[in-house]
Order: sequence, then C-alpha cells, then structure tokens
Amino acid sequence: MAAIVPTITTDDKAVFDKNLQAFAQFSKRIQIDTSDGTFAATTMVGLDNMEFPAGAQIDLHLMTAKPSQYLERVIELKPSLCIVHIEVDDDLMRIAQSLHGAGIKFGLALLKGTYPRRAQQLISEADHMMIFAGSLGAQGGQADLLQYEKVPIIRALKQDIEIGWDGGANLSNVRALAHAGIDVINVGSAITNAPDSAAMYKAISEEAERKGVLI
Repeated sequence: MAAIVPTITTDDKAVFDKNLQAFAQFSKRIQIDTSDGTFAATTMVGLDNMEFPAGAQIDLHLMTAKPSQYLERVIELKPSLCIVHIEVDDDLMRIAQSLHGAGIKFGLALLKGTYPRRAQQLISEADHMMIFAGSLGAQGGQADLLQYEKVPIIRALKQDIEIGWDGGANLSNVRALAHAGIDVINVGSAITNAPDSAAMYKAISEEAERKGVLI
C-alpha cells in the first residue's frame, strides 16, 4: 500500500507553520521542501527557520546545488529522511554516510530528464529514491505519468529501496501511481488547497488503496 504524504512548499513562514501544524493532525509523515534558489528557481522557508513537531516523521527535500553546506543544520533538525538531488555537484557519498551516522535516512531525487542508472554508484547507500515528475520548487503542476516507467529500472538497481513520487499527484491519478509500484506518494496542492485538507488526505489515501480497473 502506498503511503500518502502531504507536502509543504512555501516561502511564507506563517503558512509553513500553519500547514505543518494542520498536517500533523492527520498524517504522521510529512514532506517539507526547502530551496535556497541555487537549484530550483524559487526560494522557500530556510532550515534556520524550521522546527519539527515532536513525533512527526519528516521527509526533508533539500533543493540546493550544495547540500553539504546545510548538512550540520539538517543533522540538528533530525528529519527521518533527507532527500538530495543526484544532479548536483557535491560529495553525495559523504553526505549519505554523515546522515546515516546521525540516524537519518538518505534519499536521492531524480529530475524528469535523469536516467536512474546515473544513481547506480550511490544507490547502495540510498534508502529512498524520489521520482520527481512535476515543476521543481512549485506546487500545482501537471504530473508526467510516463515517469513511472523508472520504477522497474530502480527496482532492478536495488530491490528493497523505497520509491517515492513527487509532482502533480491528486485524486484523479493517485490510484494509477499506487498500482505502478510506488511506495510513497507526496501530495502538495491537492491537499494544501482543499477546503478541508484532512478530508482530502483521507479521500486520496482511500483512492490509492482501491483495486481494479481505472474508470
């Protein structure tokens, strides 16, 4: 069964705090996107302005060209998982080892044009592989569903790795994503912009569990 994970993507600290508090009421696992403008075109709430609620399982998606610059702060925050992009020019093996040494899972993200075998040397260290299929640094984009063709390629590289999906997931496509063998489906605007976020989270979670032909 795919886990539905609400995602926070914002440059507004008040919105960040509001969504984090709200999402923690109905989901134990939450993804937080952060960007300093060096990898994604937008900036978001920075790590120095973040605190995580006790007991929350936080997936931190670090969109920066130099994740090593933030490694010390990430370890202080102690998310459950920290995801960095394979496309950056940094020592990702050292980052993986440092995160594991601090008890934090290491994740890799692949942009739409990145072939999974590019991550082959790092995948032995990775706990999670995110297939990014939306608009980097923004919510509300269209999902490129052809990206789930990467799932069997990733499985062939590491059978037991957790595979995540980020970008455009909503009530109309979440069942297809879940049936494609994806373990974690991050959902942004579909939950954030819903009149009742908790009800939408429940509806998307139930849709992901449904079996049978998509009609």
